[in-house]
Amino acid sequence: MEAYFDNSATTRVLDSVKEIVVRTMTEDYANPAARHRLGMQAEQYIRTARFEIARTLKVQEKEILFTSGGSESNNLALIGGALANQRRGKHLISTGIEHPSVYRPLEYLAELGFEITFLPVNQDGHISLAKLQDSLREDTILVSVMYVNNEVGAVEPVEEISRVIKEKNPHTIFHVDAIQAYGKYVIRPKKQGIDLLSVSGHKIHGPKGVGFLYIRDGVKVKPMIYGGGQQNDMRSGTENVPGVAGLGVAAKEMYTDHEAKAAHLLELKDYLTDRLGELEGVTVNSKKGRESAPQIVSASFEGVRSEVLLHALEEKGIYVSSGSACSAHHPGISGTLKGIGVAPKLLDATIRFSFGIFNTREEIDYCMDTLKGLLPVLRKYRRG
Repeated sequence: MEAYFDNSATTRVLDSVKEIVVRTMTEDYANPAARHRLGMQAEQYIRTARFEIARTLKVQEKEILFTSGGSESNNLALIGGALANQRRGKHLISTGIEHPSVYRPLEYLAELGFEITFLPVNQDGHISLAKLQDSLREDTILVSVMYVNNEVGAVEPVEEISRVIKEKNPHTIFHVDAIQAYGKYVIRPKKQGIDLLSVSGHKIHGPKGVGFLYIRDGVKVKPMIYGGGQQNDMRSGTENVPGVAGLGVAAKEMYTDHEAKAAHLLELKDYLTDRLGELEGVTVNSKKGRESAPQIVSASFEGVRSEVLLHALEEKGIYVSSGSACSAHHPGISGTLKGIGVAPKLLDATIRFSFGIFNTREEIDYCMDTLKGLLPVLRKYRRG
């Protein structure tokens, strides 16, 4: 049996996504900028995807900018947003549990002379609204907070965060990394006060290498890629028609019968959390129910290194993560786990299980039976 519990790293594409990607690679493969009929057919795929995505967010189609994925969307939001608005100030605010695709651009901006304030989180992974309010200044031009933490599933109160920001400084831009939230939550940028929103296709059963950045009409963002002027000069380069088309289909499908899909993920999360309680020496770092994201369970296994457990499970056909997949090239102890107060002895003993729409309770049962057999052996081996 195989059990793939690494959906926060990437997901298996839907059959409908595969079909449209193959079709736009092998049949409707023209350049969307071409002025002949085939080019217009290719362009129509992009228009359709933009329409479907805008509809899931209840925003204007012109506010959707296609990118190569979540990392580019975050980079463009932060670097492009900071450079376009630096006349108003050079202060930015973020949190201590962000993804590397937020941290690294902020490090780059710091090298350019911008000042960055990082807010700590409590044991639930939430920032303090009072500390945010105290950190906001007249020269704060941008605040970036992730919607759902990719390691433990903590959900930030984005609407309340926006309210604090806008009440103190209406001109401050609010960026939300929604890469782990889109598809799992109903997101309404206008209602929630979000100015910039990053999304990645391969987290929602769409293709890799494609995503989008929602840019609220009127928000200034400096382009980072120059050339032929595609997407209204905001991102030059021939559009990735197969990727964009697949992303549009995935977005539409994830928000069709959305409540049922989200409920399925939530049921799996709570079921695994309960089953993990049967094991000795296991601490679950994620909250049950709606207090955290429906697709992520972080658990620490005392006396077993996470990499050892990961590979032991892999040999049984069970695939999990020992942290953020995008941090693999920069290994180290998770700042998120430190931030929420995980015990030092458990920092290198933590595994992330993450679900997609294809997962089942039977897979969880298989995983639990496997863990019950593996853990005593691995702990005995370590003591030896």
